[in-house]
Amino acid sequence: MRRNKISIIGAGNVGAATAQWLAELEVGDIVLLDIPQTETMPKGKALDLMEAGPIRHFDTVITGTTSYEDTVNSDVVVITAGMARKPGMTREDLVGVNAKIVRSVVEQVVPGSPNAILLVVTNPLDTMAYLAKKVSGFPKHRVLGQAGVLDSARMRTFIAMELGVSVDSVWAFVMGGHGDEMVPIPRYSTVGGIPITELLPPERIEAIVARTREGGNEIVQLLKTGSAGAAVAEMVAAILRDKHLVLPASVYLEGEYGLNDIYFGVPIVLGREGVERIIEISLTAEEQAAIQRSASLVRSTMAMLPPLL
Repeated sequence: MRRNKISIIGAGNVGAATAQWLAELEVGDIVLLDIPQTETMPKGKALDLMEAGPIRHFDTVITGTTSYEDTVNSDVVVITAGMARKPGMTREDLVGVNAKIVRSVVEQVVPGSPNAILLVVTNPLDTMAYLAKKVSGFPKHRVLGQAGVLDSARMRTFIAMELGVSVDSVWAFVMGGHGDEMVPIPRYSTVGGIPITELLPPERIEAIVARTREGGNEIVQLLKTGSAGAAVAEMVAAILRDKHLVLPASVYLEGEYGLNDIYFGVPIVLGREGVERIIEISLTAEEQAAIQRSASLVRSTMAMLPPLL
């Protein structure tokens, strides 16, 4: 019986963390790829993870490589390759260099895995997902970006810390662009099913929203780098286990929420075929205005992309 195959392009902090979380989930074998200049690095990381199998009780096969030949027939391709965001650097600063990297990755991985689902993690996320779709020629349901799962997890953490409750009781709702453009929506964020607007005063909610928006910057300032491995692993597992999981992700919109020809964070149902459907919720005039502002910021980043043809 054929086992699922997951290729992670980029073996840095995010890629390696993703591989670690996925190895323990045992949803498929993993190929960890990096550029030829780092020839021994992906092999070393892969071997190190494999040797943790007896301790963590997983049988996932992990291969480190610099050759795209090893990614052939992947079910899911995770793209984390790119320049890491550094302190003081905006996501917009990354557009030029990371666009070249993502384009190269897509052009090399697609011929060998024409039926794969592409999961983009490289920043600026929404713009890189848009680029990946255009370059790959894949249908929109098979190209998506990881953003909302991580942003929502951060907001859930801050809510749980504020109220002194388990994160398992907390659901947070974050839409919009990834980063400063995100739109946390407290009205749909709950603790045990109770909206946080019923549990916290407005000033505390605004503080949580502000910290969520700055969550990526906070991590970068503390670690001098960032990681989204657990969030990526959850999405890959939802795909390969066909879970029909409801979560926020950056997907291609064609009229939903009044937006067209843009990758943008919205709630979706995620399963084996990728994006099964987009969920549209009712928004207040204030929330809709925030969504439009976020979309404008994403489009301003998209405008920095080099010509696609």
